[in-house]
Amino acid sequence: MGNVAIIVKIMPESPEVDREALKAAIKAAVPVDDIREEPIGFGLVALKAAVVVPDSAGAPDKVEAALQKIEGVASAEIVESTLV
Repeated sequence: MGNVAIIVKIMPESPEVDREALKAAIKAAVPVDDIREEPIGFGLVALKAAVVVPDSAGAPDKVEAALQKIEGVASAEIVESTLV
């Protein structure tokens, strides 16, 4: 089995959420390769995290669930995945 690279779109609860603290919490929760900011509008900025996980059943879902538990996160959704 190989690995799967996933891109997870993380929406903060509000524009007032400290993005740097949120990035640190994301990096502590899952093995992140890269995090980028994506402006949404009205001051809200989504974060897109690139994560590489084993190609096993449920691995991407575990990442998504771990990110949704972080304080300040309104939602986390896998928007892209590919084998690496």
